[in-house]
Amino acid sequence: MVQVTLGKTGITVGKNSFGALPIQRISTEEAVRLLRKAYENGVTFYDTARFYTDSEEKLGEAFDGMREKIYIATKTAAKKAEDFWKDLHTSLTNLRTDYIDIYQFHNPPFCPRPGDGTGLYEAMLEAKEKGMIRHIGITNHRLDVANEAVESGLYETLQFPFCYLATQKDLEIVQKCREAGMGFIAMKALSGGLITNSAAAYAFQAQYENVLPIWGIQRESELDEFLSYIENPPVMSEELAAVIAHDREELLGEFCRGCGYCMPCPVGIEINNCARMSLMIRRAPSAAQLTPQMQEKMKLIESCLHCGKCKAKCPYGLDTPALLEKNYKDYCEILAGKAY
Repeated sequence: MVQVTLGKTGITVGKNSFGALPIQRISTEEAVRLLRKAYENGVTFYDTARFYTDSEEKLGEAFDGMREKIYIATKTAAKKAEDFWKDLHTSLTNLRTDYIDIYQFHNPPFCPRPGDGTGLYEAMLEAKEKGMIRHIGITNHRLDVANEAVESGLYETLQFPFCYLATQKDLEIVQKCREAGMGFIAMKALSGGLITNSAAAYAFQAQYENVLPIWGIQRESELDEFLSYIENPPVMSEELAAVIAHDREELLGEFCRGCGYCMPCPVGIEINNCARMSLMIRRAPSAAQLTPQMQEKMKLIESCLHCGKCKAKCPYGLDTPALLEKNYKDYCEILAGKAY
């Protein structure tokens, strides 16, 4: 199995790691079964968050009594020290453990630092001194915050979107982490479902020895696919390179990554899905996207207030209302049989 070491943390795990956001959507019984199957087949790194509803609890049940055999990374979206401690104690209880391997600030709009007035970084240091956490990390979707985190020397890991749609600036972040001895954890390795060729996605990630991709798993078929790559890892070939080149031509530019940080919408628009609907329909089986229920969700776009809240919160600087309008127009044309 190909191994990755997360910078100066010394944590060394297989290139395949488990992103536990999707397991909040399935039953506890099914989640526990998938998590244990992953471990039994060599997966030892699991990433979750306080924000992911019951994901932590499912991890806690799956690995109760075998804590020392795995690595767990979780996150807090706290904005002040008081809430930091509440989140940390809740996570420890949910995960049935007395320590967390990597505790991460969850996509803050700034880079927490000592003396910034929030008390967040000071709380991290205190938690580490007490042995409640082993390593300090940060996740982000913003290039400026990610760069500041790397340059600050305050963090041991960075979790950042990284897939074969990466820009040159994204590639530079990976290199800066390597030079700084900082672990790089790749989220959105399938770009929130827009990348449908997992072999191409895996082969791309394999080119970067310091990158640990976390694959979001919800179904056993998805787990089996990534487990198969442990013994037979895809390597970059002309065929896979052609897939990547085609996808980059189609997808690079103004498209919604589906991160969901624009939510919630005042009128209930499911922005993170609706703002990329036309791409999803064209790139994946469309039946699930054309149901009466989904049509109702898309129709809500007509109620957009143009309040600008979603646009202001988008970490990629997208004109979200304009994307919603474009996707709704395309969707209506698809329904009418005018485009596909």
